Amino acid sequence: MESPKNFCQNIPKNNPNDDDLPPIAVVMVPLPAQSHLNQLLHLSQQITSHGIPVHFASSPSHNTQAKLRLHGWDPQSLKKIHFHDFDLPPLMSPLPSTNHGYSIPFPPHFYPLFKAATHFREPICNLLQKLSTMFKRVVVIHDIIIASVVQDVKNIPNAESYSVIPISAFTLFFDFWETMDQKPFDLNESDIPKCIPSKQGCTTPEIDEYVATQFEFLGLESGRIYNTSRIIEGKYVELMEKLTPKDEIKHFALGPFNPVGLEKIDCKINTKRHPCLKWLDQQENDSVIYISFGSSTSLKDEQIRELAIGLEKSEQKFLWVLRNCDTADVLTQIESKSPQLPEEYEERMKNRGIIVRDWAPQLEILGHPSVGGFMSHCGWNSCIEGISLGVGIVAWPMHSDQPRNAVLITEVLRIGTLIRDWDQRDELVTSCMIEKAVKMLMDTEKGEMMRKRAVELGNDVRRSVDEDGVAYSEMKSFIDHITR
Repeated sequence: MESPKNFCQNIPKNNPNDDDLPPIAVVMVPLPAQSHLNQLLHLSQQITSHGIPVHFASSPSHNTQAKLRLHGWDPQSLKKIHFHDFDLPPLMSPLPSTNHGYSIPFPPHFYPLFKAATHFREPICNLLQKLSTMFKRVVVIHDIIIASVVQDVKNIPNAESYSVIPISAFTLFFDFWETMDQKPFDLNESDIPKCIPSKQGCTTPEIDEYVATQFEFLGLESGRIYNTSRIIEGKYVELMEKLTPKDEIKHFALGPFNPVGLEKIDCKINTKRHPCLKWLDQQENDSVIYISFGSSTSLKDEQIRELAIGLEKSEQKFLWVLRNCDTADVLTQIESKSPQLPEEYEERMKNRGIIVRDWAPQLEILGHPSVGGFMSHCGWNSCIEGISLGVGIVAWPMHSDQPRNAVLITEVLRIGTLIRDWDQRDELVTSCMIEKAVKMLMDTEKGEMMRKRAVELGNDVRRSVDEDGVAYSEMKSFIDHITR
């Protein structure tokens, strides 16, 4: 970690109440990984829509990555955000690997990147120091697991910080709860699912140590921001509030950060649409299952083969995003082996399925009327997008927070089915297991009830962002608070 040096010591004198200064600027500090960049850039769009300037700080390549992969918004809206490019120190990051059994733990090649990102502390401090002389108040919104780089906010009189929780409130609560030797209150039986998966096998020891070090800098923030809605998991946001009383840290459930107005829309007039959307246009409503495992998962060839055969045996239509997980710098061309399908597979499936090997517009896919199901790793971005667009989920957690997110999906919200228990994570997921799970969601009465609940929950979430809805009120409360 960085030395304990305080970078922000010589703050230029200014009067935060100077009437000539604009009232507020927001500084976004994401962890430089796709799922984290994506969440904070979505939130940046939400905040700029209220007329508040946002400064987004990361490395040049990660800022470019975030902008290139953003979807669901008018591209012109990015012009409202000020991007700050801070160079990372040189880092040796290994290629993504699938040579770690079938459990697919957290990809270790991200660890050097996360460590390198802690060197953003000094340029972030310089940026905050500069903005503090230009605005009455500077609000720093940072990923909870890059808290060390904003620690100097405490030395800036007219600045305050808020940490963003990039996982579900459900997962965060049980992560915190199980570490407490003395429980501060009793839980109702209805609060606890039958089985909370072990965290064993979810991350590497290096990542655990990194996260623990970042958590040492928590407590400096004025509040916590959740990419969730009280409509989805209000009970667990309230439990987090009980763990940290409101007079110490305020809690704001501002999600979904992603736009939710894409459901069942007709985008055929957009000539720049991804080709897979044009394929979806030709399919019947609710007939396609979408398969994607996010930006941090690479499957072994043997597992890809089983998945391919399982989809073929299921006799369901599918759209499958088949790609290796991200490298530390996705803009740098690195030679790596492409995922291999069974021989002549795509030819056999040409009338029933489509394979996408590049970055896919997930929001538009999930919002397409032809999509009736989602096979997902249950990263929180994918979960919240699937929920807000009303799509039932086949849950196949791989690592990190995903096993516990999967429990929220399958046992608490009951909008999906689990492809296999986390205890069996070291075993190959066979084609028969895949066939069974896909058919269950897409072609059984039980699956139809799950999908119906997903549609109803998605409708509730979308109504909540309308004026006077729960999410609308929560965002208004946050904007009123930071502009007070």
